[in-house]
Amino acid sequence: MSEQVSFGYENVTPEEKVQRVGAVFSSVAKNYDVMNDAMSAGMHRLWKDKFVRRVKPQPGEQILDMAGGTGDIAFRLAARGATVTVSDINQDMLDVGIERAMDKGLDSLVWSRQNAEELSFPSRFFDAYTIAFGIRNVTHIDKALAEAYRVLKHGGRFFCLEFSTTEWPGFKEVYDFYSHQLVPRIGQAIAGDADSYRYLIESIRRFPPMPEFEQMIRDAGFTRTRVEPILGGLVAIHSGWKV
Repeated sequence: MSEQVSFGYENVTPEEKVQRVGAVFSSVAKNYDVMNDAMSAGMHRLWKDKFVRRVKPQPGEQILDMAGGTGDIAFRLAARGATVTVSDINQDMLDVGIERAMDKGLDSLVWSRQNAEELSFPSRFFDAYTIAFGIRNVTHIDKALAEAYRVLKHGGRFFCLEFSTTEWPGFKEVYDFYSHQLVPRIGQAIAGDADSYRYLIESIRRFPPMPEFEQMIRDAGFTRTRVEPILGGLVAIHSGWKV
């Protein structure tokens, strides 16, 4: 029987997931940042600011921002003086990020189309690896984590910002209703695409719980792993070190 992986609430072949996830992000690319503001009431900006503070980028460091698409994390990292390579499997997302960088007059970023599971970068090259709201869309998360470990220098750090499952009583039920019932409608109203946003919500529900994902990070070889829940775990910052 052929391997099955999750695409939202569906189980599909790995090849089909790659194609369908690609179609989702090509569809949402131009409205991605507007939708982030609408869906999170602008809170994603605060989460990303906090995430970059945890990364603590330093001048001269080489940082890989994977699934960095529209540049939100990369712009923040570069502002701290780091040399940032922005990678994404989806060229439409990268194109939006490149256009945004040009508008900001930022020409120091490196843009590279990459599959997180098979990076073309040399081993032990980067000081830090960041991925924000992207790893749950990877077909084989274990392979992406292994590649993150490979391309990091000894002493390098891994940071992941991702949605999870809030553990706050009451808030969980409210969020479940909002995400399943209202987010697709917002997606239809703003981006003309309810189905893509329905998938994005479903992909959050299928993502491993915080302790399970932390164990996956450890299994990839990282030590000193840590999970920092935000809003009771609605969002979480995961980290680990290559020593």
